[in-house]
Amino acid sequence: MGTDIKPIVKKIDDNVQGLKSFHESLVQNASEKEQDILLQFPTVYIHNWKNTGDYEVYIGESNNIIQRTKQHYDAGIDESKWQHQLFLQDASLYIIGHEHFNKSMTLDIENRLMLYMMSVERVRKIHNLRGNPQSRYYPDSEMDDIFQMIWKKLRKDNKELFPSESAIKDSAVFKASPLHKLTEEQEAVKLKIIQRVFEALQTGKRGQLIFIEGEAGTGKTVLNSSTFYEIFASAEEQEMEPLKCCMMVNHDEQITVYEQIARKLGLVERYGEVVYKPTSFINRHSVDEPIDVAFIDEAHLLLTQGKQSYQGENQLKDIIERARVTVVMFDENQILTTEQYWEAQILSQYRELAKRQNNYFELKNQLRIRSSEEIVAWIDDFTKKRKVSTVPKNCGGYEIRIFESPLELEHALKEKAEDENHKLSRLIATYDWEYNSKPPATARLLKYWEVMIGQWHKPWNRELDRELGKQEKRANKYLSWAEQPQTIDEIGSTFTIQGFDLNYAGVILGPSVKYRNGEVIFDPSASYNSKAVRNRTLSDGSKQKFGEELIQHEVRVLMTRGVEGLYIYACDDALREALLQAMK
Repeated sequence: MGTDIKPIVKKIDDNVQGLKSFHESLVQNASEKEQDILLQFPTVYIHNWKNTGDYEVYIGESNNIIQRTKQHYDAGIDESKWQHQLFLQDASLYIIGHEHFNKSMTLDIENRLMLYMMSVERVRKIHNLRGNPQSRYYPDSEMDDIFQMIWKKLRKDNKELFPSESAIKDSAVFKASPLHKLTEEQEAVKLKIIQRVFEALQTGKRGQLIFIEGEAGTGKTVLNSSTFYEIFASAEEQEMEPLKCCMMVNHDEQITVYEQIARKLGLVERYGEVVYKPTSFINRHSVDEPIDVAFIDEAHLLLTQGKQSYQGENQLKDIIERARVTVVMFDENQILTTEQYWEAQILSQYRELAKRQNNYFELKNQLRIRSSEEIVAWIDDFTKKRKVSTVPKNCGGYEIRIFESPLELEHALKEKAEDENHKLSRLIATYDWEYNSKPPATARLLKYWEVMIGQWHKPWNRELDRELGKQEKRANKYLSWAEQPQTIDEIGSTFTIQGFDLNYAGVILGPSVKYRNGEVIFDPSASYNSKAVRNRTLSDGSKQKFGEELIQHEVRVLMTRGVEGLYIYACDDALREALLQAMK
């Protein structure tokens, strides 16, 4: 149940005179009802100003907007406070009211505004310490409608500061933001992690491992991000000594996202570098001076053997030795390369260590795929049980389509991407065509490394980068692969899309995925992913291949990217026919 009652949004000059003029005008000219809503009811407000071309903001709520704003101006005398910027910049203040506002709703509106604005490309910093999402209250059923009306009014005034909701929700920063309202499952685990962390810090314990497992789409990244930020905020509120807390992930695209979040929330300014690739963290920190807390997202991407840049034996072991508490998010079904492969007994040792410390948790609720349980079960059947089951008719709004040609798949996906609400729709494929980070040799007679199926072909990810001008490259600097406009004409791989959501995922199952004798076959001999199909030397010195299992994981990662739909084309004739029959 929503409401049609419109919010009141006022924009004023953010200074003493502007506030005085607003107050006087309200008293003299506004209706008694409007005066009550803005002066007697709780309100939400947004201080904003430009700094070197981009915005900085502070978002708050108050039962007395006039008094609260005066307090901010008084605090501005201190040059170390964010309020001092209001004296130096051409700042403005939005004051937002609604006749159904109460304390709980204004806190919820405040939190969502923080969530949205941190995801706005032109917002460089949010000065709030933390959000404060609310659980159930009356009338929480109206909150979404009221917020949408507020955002539309704000957007009407400034589209740069308040872009479309769909643009925000499709951003990688939004999806990894620590300001999301967590599910009950996530919130319960978060509280336990925080409790364990502060207990360890108070007792001086070392080597504490908190191990969280969950499959793709169960909300590991949001939980990780939210807990990471909450640790900082809690320590600041308790006036503790500054914590040494780091976030790391072995994924270039995800690193960029975390760096943006840390910068926008002021963590870099207050604490220095807090986001690392695992190898960089290990090289820059010593066992003798451990940090307080190490958070590892996508811990299944950690290296379990040495390579050129990493000379150790196991990155998780090295990180645990360099932190008092280590928090890991892990999904065994997303391990993609031999250098990330975990021997069962070694992985079991870490799980058992966490369990002995009462630090082992599982996330079970699927949050990414907006569909029925039957759809999730269908993907499980294909990627785990290796069978093509009948596609369920009850999809809960989720769309599965099978295509007879890659061209038909491309056209259908591009049609989806033309819609503002589905523009984050991309083609992705198994790594079954040659690719190299270097430009193709002239002898190949091809301009790009490409996915080629008959007469149809498209460049692999990152190939069209070379054609972009300086301005376009600058605009793409902090965008993930899928967010960049030119990538609608590329094919993504697991190495660019793992950990990210798409609206619709157009999955091309290459020659490595076949159908024989009623079973899905994962064929390493048809893959170009050398990191998946080469030998792995185990701890006992033996060499083994795990290509079949790793390609199986690759397919699962691809098929779980789509939030609203999954489009599939299979190169193998038998598999394509089996999938088409499964749709009938």
